[in-house]
Amino acid sequence: MSPSSEDLVTNRDALAPEIARRRTFAIISHPDAGKTTLTEKLLLYAGAIELAGAVRGSKTQRHAVSDWMEMEQQRGISISAAALEFELEGHHVTLLDTPGHQDFSEDTYRTLLAVDSVVMVLDAAKGVEPQTLKLFEVCRSRGLPVLTFINKLDLPARDPFELLDQIERVLGISAAPMNWPLGDGPDFRGVFDLEANAVLLYERQARGHRNAPVVVASADSPDVTALVGERRQQELIDAIAIITGAGTRFDRDAYRHAKQTPVFFGSALNDFGVEPFLHALLSLAPSPGPRESDAGSIEPTDPSFSGFIFKIQANMNPRHRDRVAFLRICSGRLAKDMTVVNTRLDTPLRMSRVYRFFGRDRETVPEAFPGDVVGVVNPGRIAIGDTLYAGKRVQFPPIPQFPSEQFAMLRPVDVRHKRFDEAIEQLAEEGLIQLFMPISGVRHPIVGVIGALQLDVVEARMSSEYGIACTLDRLPHVAARWPVKPPGVELVLPTSGVRQAVDRLGREVLVFESDWVMRYTFEKNPKVEFRDTA
Repeated sequence: MSPSSEDLVTNRDALAPEIARRRTFAIISHPDAGKTTLTEKLLLYAGAIELAGAVRGSKTQRHAVSDWMEMEQQRGISISAAALEFELEGHHVTLLDTPGHQDFSEDTYRTLLAVDSVVMVLDAAKGVEPQTLKLFEVCRSRGLPVLTFINKLDLPARDPFELLDQIERVLGISAAPMNWPLGDGPDFRGVFDLEANAVLLYERQARGHRNAPVVVASADSPDVTALVGERRQQELIDAIAIITGAGTRFDRDAYRHAKQTPVFFGSALNDFGVEPFLHALLSLAPSPGPRESDAGSIEPTDPSFSGFIFKIQANMNPRHRDRVAFLRICSGRLAKDMTVVNTRLDTPLRMSRVYRFFGRDRETVPEAFPGDVVGVVNPGRIAIGDTLYAGKRVQFPPIPQFPSEQFAMLRPVDVRHKRFDEAIEQLAEEGLIQLFMPISGVRHPIVGVIGALQLDVVEARMSSEYGIACTLDRLPHVAARWPVKPPGVELVLPTSGVRQAVDRLGREVLVFESDWVMRYTFEKNPKVEFRDTA
């Protein structure tokens, strides 16, 4: 029986308060800007962890909770996007930590499709770096509001006005300072809160001690002189005069419409400026909004459940050894044991276990709401980009696949067996690699990736997670293309420089050894369309 209009209103009323308290955001940066360190300190202030683990350090120190892979812990970098979920001050927060390295940009891109806002971390000495720019362009294309945290003020830094100017010139978004740094490097004394007229003092070697902000009447107050000295106070007064006269003041509406980024200064490693930034994030960042679909705009308060899969990860926890699909909920309510439909396959799927995440750890939850990122066990019938729904049929836009740029042949050290085939299939299902099986010659699979570091990850995970020793023979090939032929047309191929293969779904694909060979093939086959993604 269809629900009455009265029932639908009641359902919407029940959903609204849960949606209003959700905050789902990702953190982006160039490698080494301090993204994972900021993630750890945000969690520390939120009370979600007791001790922030050093990303680098001695073997006795804890690793970052978001970096759960063995290789991440060894190298001190984020390789896979991680979901971290916690409650804070009445808000339900989902933080998605993304890989900073460009070789994993596809994973980061997929993750950015699943959030409602973004935190951008910049190194105070380097400003906007190439990977930050690439990731920001994704945020811009999606209209995501961005909060900026300029990190490492305890080290020598650029002039703050220069940093704000660079954000505006390079990223094309106005930058509104929310606090102002009092010096940098050895001379760093803290920040001045421009909204609250308060000084937050920085103490080196504070060892976990957190100073309370000192509220003052204004920047030219004698209290500020006593706190930071006359020279530093005068520099602050001059900076505020420039900001007031010609600078950008914060505008919540402009931020929400991705036309302005509020900027905070601090030092994540030294726990400085993180707590006010977290409070600003909770108050400023938007709750879940509508999502576009083939059925029009889907409001989060729509009683019909819907969501999409943006990530699949195998072997997150050695105790489980299963494949978990990350599901972003867009509308309605997801309940344990609920039956949903996979739009792509038009088949039902029972949600027997729904998980919430904290890094590699998970726990089952009885229900979840729009904005939540939950995990469901993948029985092999869920793929990245799939839409799941209950009630009103809906399909969200497909998630594009990035073309591979580097290739290698993967060979097991021992005799190839079924476990090897299953392992590489799972890595391909995650989107870590594209998998190509040569039609002739040596029948070892070819893996395609965006960057060389992904090949290292494949080799390491085959060994550590699947217990299969492999060798990766790097290939000179530069691109893969899927030919789409009109009926009766046969491909004309050069005698060398191109491998014919099939992908994991049995579709024909060509892997080219050089751009010249690829252009030659295109010229010889004018009636064939060559697609760079399947």
